[in-house]
Amino acid sequence: MLREIKVGIEGKASTVVNKGNTAMAYGSGAVNVFATPAMVALMEKAALSSVDPLLDAGYTTVGTKIEVKHMAATPMGMNVTATSRLVEVNGKRLLFNIEVKDEVDLVGTGVHERFIVELAGFIKRVEGKAASK
Repeated sequence: MLREIKVGIEGKASTVVNKGNTAMAYGSGAVNVFATPAMVALMEKAALSSVDPLLDAGYTTVGTKIEVKHMAATPMGMNVTATSRLVEVNGKRLLFNIEVKDEVDLVGTGVHERFIVELAGFIKRVEGKAASK
């Protein structure tokens, strides 16, 4: 399961800023610029894309922690790309450094933690939680 997952693996995820991923759409601000919650999702997607293809069937990763700095606004119509780099592997715990750039600036940085989980067991626990409400 972890044989191919090594420090240094990189992943990328890109999007174009549009009305659906702005601060106004998310309710996190009053301007039509790339929303911080959308940036966080893009960061997670970059990290996920770097390691999930290397996992055995029936396994995935889940995000457990993220620390983010959003440093510059990105207007609608501009491309944004998140690049993750795996910096630590400790058993099932994976730690990534992530940078987000638009066509002009470095707009965000972050540290993101993910854990490798067995998918069927994870879904069973979530379904049990849903059934208990």
